[in-house]
Amino acid sequence: MTQSYLIFDFGGNEEAAQQAAHRIEGWKQGFRLGTKLQLKFDRQDSENAKDSEGAGHIRLLVRLDFSEHEKLSYTRWFERIPAEAPFKGLPLEVVRSGDAGYEKTAEAFGEMK
Repeated sequence: MTQSYLIFDFGGNEEAAQQAAHRIEGWKQGFRLGTKLQLKFDRQDSENAKDSEGAGHIRLLVRLDFSEHEKLSYTRWFERIPAEAPFKGLPLEVVRSGDAGYEKTAEAFGEMK
């Protein structure tokens, strides 16, 4: 199983985060990716949220989960997502299976709503 997390930092830009989620959902449906491409929002309310138009800190976690025989598809999506709008130019953290923070990220992904 080839599994990785792409974590995009949207800061307080809720509109861009929603556009990104819509884009992922479109790809899932259009390319019939099912559970191979999943996303979760990680919203952290900041103490200064009231001062910054009511938005907290928003991260979008995208999980790529392909089987070993789908390595080419995995690689294509791994490279495509950060290169396309609205993801292009955003701070990106990549967590791959076997990385030090993988277990913590996988656990957080499962617990987020």
